[in-house]
Amino acid sequence: EHKRENVVLGLFVLSNREPPLDKGLIPWLGHALEFGKDASKFIKRMKEKHGNIFTVRAAGRYVTLLLDPHSYDAVISDSESLDFTRYAQVLMERIFDLQLPHNQPDKVKEMMKRHFLGVNLSRLNSTMSRHLQAVLKAETPQNQRDWKEEGLFDLCYRLLFKAGYMGLFGGEKNNNSVDPSSIYDEYKKFDSLLTKMARGTLKAEEKKAATGLQRRLWELLAQAGQTEDCGSSPWLHAYRRLLEDDGVDEETQRKAMLMQLWATQGNVGPAAFWLLGYLLTNPEALKAVQREFGQMRHMETFRPTSTDRSVNTPVFDSALEETLRLTAAPFITREVVQEKILCMADGHEYLLRKGDRLCLFPFISPQMDPEIYHEPQKFKYDRFLNEDGSVKKDFYKGGKKLKYYTMPWGAGTNGCVGKSFAISTIRQFVYMLLTNYSLELCDPNAQLPEINASRYGFGMLQPEGDLPVRYRPKRCTLGKQ
Repeated sequence: EHKRENVVLGLFVLSNREPPLDKGLIPWLGHALEFGKDASKFIKRMKEKHGNIFTVRAAGRYVTLLLDPHSYDAVISDSESLDFTRYAQVLMERIFDLQLPHNQPDKVKEMMKRHFLGVNLSRLNSTMSRHLQAVLKAETPQNQRDWKEEGLFDLCYRLLFKAGYMGLFGGEKNNNSVDPSSIYDEYKKFDSLLTKMARGTLKAEEKKAATGLQRRLWELLAQAGQTEDCGSSPWLHAYRRLLEDDGVDEETQRKAMLMQLWATQGNVGPAAFWLLGYLLTNPEALKAVQREFGQMRHMETFRPTSTDRSVNTPVFDSALEETLRLTAAPFITREVVQEKILCMADGHEYLLRKGDRLCLFPFISPQMDPEIYHEPQKFKYDRFLNEDGSVKKDFYKGGKKLKYYTMPWGAGTNGCVGKSFAISTIRQFVYMLLTNYSLELCDPNAQLPEINASRYGFGMLQPEGDLPVRYRPKRCTLGKQ
């Protein structure tokens, strides 16, 4: 039985100090179905019932949810009692059929820091700029005068995927290289099954389809990063070498390539979609971002490819942060590897049991918390700007300043190393699209589509359906930024 009345710890006894337990009505399965169908709705319901910390049973596991952002540091800073890698390894095996050496995550993180920060970040940004320009030029010839219609989600995901694939996974120097479109087509089918793979809820036909997609993608990615002159980025080549040095066989390396393809391409396209979708459905916000881009074009110091420190786009940055507040919904998950007393910011203490799983869901709090953000459901492009135009970083809950007021990139030592690269890529894409193309809604009164509720917990949310837009080149020529 999960609940224990008395647990002796040292010289004192804790009585009923575990978080409230909600097992659900179905033996073993518990709340798994409701959790998987719409995690946000389910967790909100449990929060109203139990408060900021509670434990639920889901498919034989006990998962403790912590929803007080003032208490998140007690989890993020603890790497002794709480382990980040175990659940990541579970997902790797379920989604990518991949098992890697246990000591790998730290090595990979250090290697990524070398390639995605500093001077190497500038090189990556320049490479991405070149590929973004190429995919946009290929999309619409400059002499085209007719409007081209497409769903905004597919447009953003497809173009950013192609540019990202060519920039990181390469093939451009190889005449036998794989067409990025064929990779994208297979990848999108794979991505549509990803949440079911992660939860182990694939039906028989879906399982067969997922296995086929995995195999085709492994084959298509077989050459990525193999040699220094194959067109792949130095990062991917270094990652391949690291796998080889750790004795990872060729088949497993291909599986790891698919994992890295999803890790690098799975969120940036959806993020660009939501940002552009919010801008197009909020004319004031669109004008403000376009005005800022217009001013930047006339400044010689502006390069949309530069590192973040040298690019000053506070309006765009606020609009992006607001977009991520509304649509980035990852779980921050830890396995409890030894019993821990969790000290909450309000002074309460709770026992976390070894073998349980601990989960933060920043989407609910801080990101959608009405105590922190007025009208949290609304998109306000200047929410992260002070009145003087400077960046707003001071947000409060319960009268106390928050350390974590949005968490789309994770936090602490397991925060996203590729954050600066992702922001730069989205900025470049939106800049090029809005500067070089006329882009508008097919229906001026259209609203953003609903969220696909099954994606809660897996990074950027995705829409149910799409937002039809039309676009055509302006008279200026792409590439003259």
